[in-house]
Amino acid sequence: MPQTIEIVATALFAIAVLHTFSVSFFARLAHRDGPHAGIWHMLSEVEAVFGVWAFVLLVCMALLGGTHSAIEYMDTRNFTEPLFVFAIMVVAASRPILELVSLLLRAAARLLPVRRELATFFVVMALVPLGGSFITEPAAMTLAALLLRDGYFRVSGRAGFKYLTLGVLFVNVSIGGVLTAYAAPPVLMVASTFGWDTAFMAQHFGWRAAVAVVANAFVLTLVCRAALLEGSVGTGKGVDADDGDTSRAPVPAWVMLVHLLFLAGVVLTAHHPAVFLGLLMMFIGFAEGYKRHQNRLLIKEGLMVGFFLAGLVVLGGLQKWWLQDLLGGLSPLVLFGGATALTAITDNAALTYLGSLVEGTNDVWRYMLVAGAVTGGGLTVIANAPNPAGFSILKNHFPDGSISPGRLFVCALAPTAVAAVMFLI
Repeated sequence: MPQTIEIVATALFAIAVLHTFSVSFFARLAHRDGPHAGIWHMLSEVEAVFGVWAFVLLVCMALLGGTHSAIEYMDTRNFTEPLFVFAIMVVAASRPILELVSLLLRAAARLLPVRRELATFFVVMALVPLGGSFITEPAAMTLAALLLRDGYFRVSGRAGFKYLTLGVLFVNVSIGGVLTAYAAPPVLMVASTFGWDTAFMAQHFGWRAAVAVVANAFVLTLVCRAALLEGSVGTGKGVDADDGDTSRAPVPAWVMLVHLLFLAGVVLTAHHPAVFLGLLMMFIGFAEGYKRHQNRLLIKEGLMVGFFLAGLVVLGGLQKWWLQDLLGGLSPLVLFGGATALTAITDNAALTYLGSLVEGTNDVWRYMLVAGAVTGGGLTVIANAPNPAGFSILKNHFPDGSISPGRLFVCALAPTAVAAVMFLI
C-alpha cells in the first residue's frame, strides 16, 4: 500500500501536469493588468510550474512528517541534471559558440543542391539535433532554439509555422541524442545498468534515429517551402552571418576556441557538478573579461530551466509506487506505446530509470522501454529534459508570450509517428 505522502505527491504531480497545459490561460489573465497580474504572470511561466508544486509537496511533507523528513528527502535527491542543463545552456548560448556553429552549418548548407533558404533551415532542423549525440541534447536544444529564434521566429505572427517547427525540433532533439550512450538523459540513466555502450547505441538506435530526424526535417522543409522561399517566416540570419549584423566585429578564432574548450569541459564532466559549476564560474569570468565579443549570457533563462527540472526531480521521486509496477506488467510492444504516452506526462529520464529497476527483463523489453521513452520526448515540455530550454528561449515569439501545450502536442504527433515507425522496424 502506498504511503500517505506518496498519494499526496502523485496528486500534486497530476496538478502540476494539468498546470503546464493551462499556462496560456494564466498568460491571458496576466495581460489584463489586473491587481493580481504578477501572480498570474508567475503561474503562466512553465519553467516555474514544477518548482512551485514541488515547494507545496515539501510543505505537505513537513506538516505530515516534520521538517526533518522534508530535509532528509531533499538531501537524497540527485540534482546533477538540473545543474548541468543550467551550465550547458549558459555556455552553449554564448555568441562565440553560436558563430562557430553558424559557420559549420553554412558550410553544410552549401553542399546541398537546393536554394540557400531551404538548405539553411533543413540543416538547423537535422544536423543540430543529431549533433546532440556528441555535445549533449541540452546543448543541441539551446543552439537550435537560438538559431531558430534569430533566423525565423522574430517575425510576428506565423504561429502555425512556429508550432510545426517547435514540434519537429522537440522530437528531433529527443531522438537525435541516441547515437551515443552519454548524450540523451533517458539513455544515460540506464546505459551502465543495461550494459549499453556507444557502439551498441549506434547499431541499435543510432541509424534509426538519424533516418527519422532527417525525414522529419525534410518533410517540414517541404511543407514550409513556399514561406521559406518568399522570406515571410524569416531570413535565416541566425545561421547565415553574411546577412547578419555587420556593426560588430567578428569573434576572433581564439575566443571561439576558448569557448569550445569550456563547452567540451562541461560536457566531459557532466556527472560531476562541483567540476562543471567551477568551469561555469571560470567561463563567466572569461566572458566578462571579453565582453565586446559576447551577447547577454542566458543566466536567468538557465536558472529558470534548472528550477523547472529540479521541481520535476522532487515531485517525480515519489512516483515509483505506481509507475514501476505499471511498467513491469507490460509486454514489450505494449510497453513501447505505454512508454511513449507516459513520457508525455512524466519525463523520459525518470521513466527509463524506474524501468531499469524492474527485475527479470530481457533485451527486447529494455529496447522497447528506451525507444518508447525517446520517441515520446517531444510531445510536451516536460517529456524531455532539454525541452524547457527550447521553451524558455522561444516562448516570447508566440502569441501572448506563451506556447500552447495542446498545439505543441498536436504538431509533435506526426514527427513522433515517424520516429515510432523507425524504432519499431
